[in-house]
Amino acid sequence: MHRVLLACLTLLCLPLMAQAQDETPPSAPAPLQAILQDHQALVAKPSRRTIGAVLEALVASGLPEVPGFLNRYAEKEVWQREADGLFFYAEERGDAYALTDIDSGEVVAEVPSEGLSNIKPNGGVRREIGAALVQFQLSDPDITRRRDALDAISRNPDPSQLEALTASIEGEADATLRTRKERLANYLTARFGETSEARISAIRAMSDDLSVEGRAVLNQILATRFTAAETLPEDANIARVMTSGAGIDRDVAYAALVEADLAPPLVEAAEVRAALEGNIIGGRVGGIPLGQLGTSEARARAYAALAAAGTVPQLVTDADIDAALAANVFFDTYEEADPAITEAAAETLASVQTRVGVGQTIDLTMDAVSLASIYFLAAIGLAITFGVMGVINMAHGEFIMMGAYTGYVVQLFVPDYTLSLIVALPLAFAVTFAAGVAMERLVIRWLYHRPLETLLATFGISIALQQLAKNIFGTQARPLTSPGWLDGAWVINDVIQIAYIRIAIFVLALLFLGLLLFILKKTRLGLEVRAVTQNPRMASSMGINPDRINMLTFGLGSGIAGIAGVAIGLYAKVTSEMGADYIVQSFMTVVVGGVGNVWGTLAGATLIGFLQKGIEFFNPSNTLAAQTYMILFIILFIQFRPKGIVALKGRAAGD
Repeated sequence: MHRVLLACLTLLCLPLMAQAQDETPPSAPAPLQAILQDHQALVAKPSRRTIGAVLEALVASGLPEVPGFLNRYAEKEVWQREADGLFFYAEERGDAYALTDIDSGEVVAEVPSEGLSNIKPNGGVRREIGAALVQFQLSDPDITRRRDALDAISRNPDPSQLEALTASIEGEADATLRTRKERLANYLTARFGETSEARISAIRAMSDDLSVEGRAVLNQILATRFTAAETLPEDANIARVMTSGAGIDRDVAYAALVEADLAPPLVEAAEVRAALEGNIIGGRVGGIPLGQLGTSEARARAYAALAAAGTVPQLVTDADIDAALAANVFFDTYEEADPAITEAAAETLASVQTRVGVGQTIDLTMDAVSLASIYFLAAIGLAITFGVMGVINMAHGEFIMMGAYTGYVVQLFVPDYTLSLIVALPLAFAVTFAAGVAMERLVIRWLYHRPLETLLATFGISIALQQLAKNIFGTQARPLTSPGWLDGAWVINDVIQIAYIRIAIFVLALLFLGLLLFILKKTRLGLEVRAVTQNPRMASSMGINPDRINMLTFGLGSGIAGIAGVAIGLYAKVTSEMGADYIVQSFMTVVVGGVGNVWGTLAGATLIGFLQKGIEFFNPSNTLAAQTYMILFIILFIQFRPKGIVALKGRAAGD
């Protein structure tokens, strides 16, 4: 009975429940979906002009889902369901699409493609989306995205980025990125600050910034526009006033007058011809028969007649041009209207350019010293052998190559680059010392005082050694890797920097300079070498064996070349022909500095290093021209000082 009564009551209540359900309002859309629905038409059919309103609303919402949505929106992964206008992420699954809610990220349905439309923003819209994403990426946990955001700001600075960039500085954990954010915020303030005081303060703060980016900001503030007018405007921020022929070309000045409607345009010869052809009436033009128009004077009269009648524009004569130029003024106006800002920018830029010039001079000097140290290492062995023995060793470059390959082989067996370098230096000396002694014993000793035969013989040995290296190592360049502590560069500022490997080569050159001076000045071998160098006959009469000294000296010079090869191979390519890149410079260094003298070699290397870098600075795009100018200079130098900068004394007595 009770069950029957309960069933009856239930049946009676069903209509009421259905009515209540019908009257329940639909649930409100999630926050991100709600914003998109408010701008539904703009989201569905975006353009570069209209997308701004959508992006402003999304950014202002502060929703954590916004960055992900913007990324997928730009990647054309957003779809709209036509039935209700809602937006989803869609993924193709067979014949259907899985729809993902843009707020929750959950798959809510699988539907056929009918009734779905893919939103495809064009390139302009995607750029606007990328600019909006920058504000989120500035505080992204991924350092790569933060770095990309700063790159995007650098490429396209905008006043709207300043607030977000400034807000992200406090929470930046990476010191390098924090410094860059502070610098970019200062750049944006300098260009787009709300007050003149803020902008001027930011501009003054850039006086220590020598970067190209900083100078670009100052130049943008100082951007000018060339203008012609009847008088100088009182409200313009004028950069400079020019006159025709002094600061501005005459034709350019008149073209500016024409553009400003202050003078009639010039009539070109082709226009004159077309005007005459278009105004032939009854066999005449301007009252002149066609048969008389064979000269330029007649054509000018005909055109003048047409111009007097108002048919064609008047010709502009040189006198008209001069009068127009004299009656008007020409000037550059700053695009920035505030004179205080442009004055601060000009003063700051002048200070920065002065410091950049000093920095470039220092940087060029450091590069020249580094190059001189390389040439010194490459040439010192040749200077010793050439000076003591008078042997023109064309295979000296191949001893440099042998040293570099020795370092490469050592690294094959010793993977620790620091340890391999420690092993390679003495081993390269030993290998090339032995090769030099063998060459002197087998070939050179039979050719003393026969320079032409010596040159040909050593040139043949050079070719043979190159071919041997190709047979063993192949023609491909081999790596000689420097230790990790030699990677990178010593950066003093944005202008002055030098690679650590070049510093190491410079230190190595100093060590060898000291070592050679010690050997030549403080050891018996050095005493005997100096004696043979100055007077071999007298040295022989004093019990010194010139033959033995020649052998050891040649071996020593070859060994030093091997060490130079290891040093050079750390930053240059290691190939069978690498010695040819340094043999010419080595001979020039020896000849210019003074044959057989350590100090002369140092002086010659310094002169050639500075000369080459100086020529490259003035002609950076043509290295061949730099080499040519350098050789011409050295030829002239030898004409005035044939024995070099530091000439030996007493050698002629033994010849």
